[in-house]
Amino acid sequence: MPASKVQHAIQATFDDLGTPLHDVTFVVVDLETTGGSPVASEITEVGAVKVRAGEVLGEFQTLVNPGLPIPAFISVLTGITDRMVASAPRIDSVLPSFLEFAKGSVLVAHNAPFDITFLKAATSRLGLEWPGHAVVDTAHLARQLVTRDEAPNRKLGTLAQLFGAATTPDHRALHDAQATVDVLHALMGRVGNLGVTTLEELQSFTSRVSPQQRRKRFLADNLPSAPGVYIFKDGQQRPLYVGTSVDIRRRVRTYFTSSEQRTRMAEMVGIAESITPIVCATPLEAEVRELRLIAEHKPRYNRRSRFPEKAVWVKLTVEPFPRLSVVKEVRDDGAQYVGPFGSRNQAQDAVAALHEVVPLRQCTVRMSVRGTGSACVLAEMGRCGAPCTGAQSPESYDEVVQRAADALSGDVRHVVEALEERMSVLAGRERFEDAGHLRDRLMALVRAAARAQRIRPLAASPEVVAARRVEQGGWEIVCVRFGRLAATTTTAPGADPMPVIEALRVGAEDVLPGIAPAPAALPEETEKVLRWLESPGVRMVHVDGEWTCPMHGAGGARDRLEPMLRAREEVAGFGEAPGRSLHRPPGAVASGRSGRLG
Repeated sequence: MPASKVQHAIQATFDDLGTPLHDVTFVVVDLETTGGSPVASEITEVGAVKVRAGEVLGEFQTLVNPGLPIPAFISVLTGITDRMVASAPRIDSVLPSFLEFAKGSVLVAHNAPFDITFLKAATSRLGLEWPGHAVVDTAHLARQLVTRDEAPNRKLGTLAQLFGAATTPDHRALHDAQATVDVLHALMGRVGNLGVTTLEELQSFTSRVSPQQRRKRFLADNLPSAPGVYIFKDGQQRPLYVGTSVDIRRRVRTYFTSSEQRTRMAEMVGIAESITPIVCATPLEAEVRELRLIAEHKPRYNRRSRFPEKAVWVKLTVEPFPRLSVVKEVRDDGAQYVGPFGSRNQAQDAVAALHEVVPLRQCTVRMSVRGTGSACVLAEMGRCGAPCTGAQSPESYDEVVQRAADALSGDVRHVVEALEERMSVLAGRERFEDAGHLRDRLMALVRAAARAQRIRPLAASPEVVAARRVEQGGWEIVCVRFGRLAATTTTAPGADPMPVIEALRVGAEDVLPGIAPAPAALPEETEKVLRWLESPGVRMVHVDGEWTCPMHGAGGARDRLEPMLRAREEVAGFGEAPGRSLHRPPGAVASGRSGRLG
C-alpha cells in the first residue's frame, strides 16, 4: 500500500502514561459498624489518614451515632458503646465532611469492599452522589505479595506486626487507618521492586503477571500512540505475534499487566526481545497488514488466519459428464468454481447438499461420451441418470449440470426449496438427526455460494475507489484492485478530497488479476475489504467494472436462514461476522462511472 498516508506518533496523554504513585494522594479509611451488612447495620466511627509521597497531610476521625443499639459483641470488639455515641453526630452530617476530606484522592482500605460498600450505601440513603473514587485494597495486595512463610494470614494486625507498623490496630477506626498507612507503604515498596510505578499498575497488580513479564514493559516505552500493527519479535528478529490496535502503545502496555489473562501471551512476552510498530493510515489498512503479516510469517502465537491460503473450493469440472470436486486452488481451466470454504468438511457438506437435489454423477472415473460401464447404486436409487451406461445422453446431462451451475452462481431458490421440503419431511417423521445434517449441508452451500457471489464482482473489477467520512473530519479513502487493497489514506478536515483521491490512484499498487473467480488477494483480505465497503456511510467514488449480485442469489437465502440458525447457536461464516448480509453491495455501479464527495 505505497500511497498510504504517513502518520507521525503523537504525544501520549497523561492518562496513557499512567499516574506516578508519588503524585497520588491517598486517603486511607477505616470504619467501625454495628454489624456486617450495610442494609441492617450502621456506621459507628470513621477514621482516615491523608498521605502523599510518604507524608501525612491530615487526619479525620469522628464517632457516629448509628441511631440504633450497638450489639454487645460489637462493643466488646471495638470498645465503642451506646453511651459513647449518644452525643456523636449522625451520618448525615459526618459523611459530607468526610467526602470533602477525601475529595480528589484515591481511597485505600484493608478489605476495601467492606468499607466502600458501607460508604456507598450511606451516600445513596442521603441522596448524595458517590464521587467514584479509585480504590486500592491492601488486603488484596497482601495476598499477592506476602507468602505463607512470612505470615499465617493477611489480617491487618498480622501485617502491621510483619511490617513493623508504628500503630497497633485495635478496632478503632483512626488507629486501624494509621496502621493501614504503614502496611500500604510497605506493600508499595514491594511492588516498586517489581516495576510497578503507576496507580493504574498498582490497581491491576496480580501475582499472575510474572516479574519477567513486568520487566518487559519497557518494550512499549517508545511505541507510537497511533493506529496500526505491532509485531512482537524474539532475539533473532523472528515474529512471535502480530496484532492491531487503534492505539499501538496503549494496547501493547496491556500485555505487561493483569488485563492480559492468556497463558500463551505471558509465554510469548517472556520470549520477546523487541516490538516493531507499523503506523497505518486507516483501520482497514491495519487489518489488512495484520492479515498479510500473519500469512507471510505464520507467528506461532497467532491462532487466527495463520494459513489463509489453505481455503478450498468446489469445482464443477470440464469433461463430457462434469461432476463436483473439492480442490485446493482455482485454475484457468474453464471450470466453474465456488468458494472459498474455510475447511474441506464445509466444502464437502455443500457438495452433499447439491447432490441431494441435483442428480449429478458422484463417481470419479473418467467417462467418454458413449457410456460403456455398469450402473451404480445411486443410479438404481434414481439419484443419478447413469451416463456411465449410456442411459443418459450428454444433452440431458447438460441440463442437470446447468441446474448445478445456476445454484452455484445465480438462482439458488429451487435447491433451497427442495432441501427445506426434505427437511420438513424428515422432521415430520421424527428423524431429527437426519434433518439436522441436511440443515448443516444447506447452510454450508448457501454461505459459500453467497460468498462467491459477493467476491466475484470485486475480484473482477480493475479498480474500485470508495470513501467514508471520518468522525473527526475529512475522509477515509480506499482503493481496491481486483479485490486487493492497493492504497488507502485520509484527507484533512475541510480539504477537497478529489486531488488526494487522484494522487492515491496514481500511486496505488499495480495489481494483476487473479484467476477468476479468485481475487488477487487472499480471500480473507477481500472479505475485510467487502465489509468495509458495505459499512454505513461509504460512498462509491469510482468503479472500473461491474459490481452486481444476482437477483435470486444465495445471499437472500442465507439472510433468511441464518437468523433461524442463530436462535440455536452463534455461527460465523469463513472470514465473516455472524449475521452480516452477503447479498447487498453498497450499490451497483456501471463501468467507468465516478462520483464526487461533498
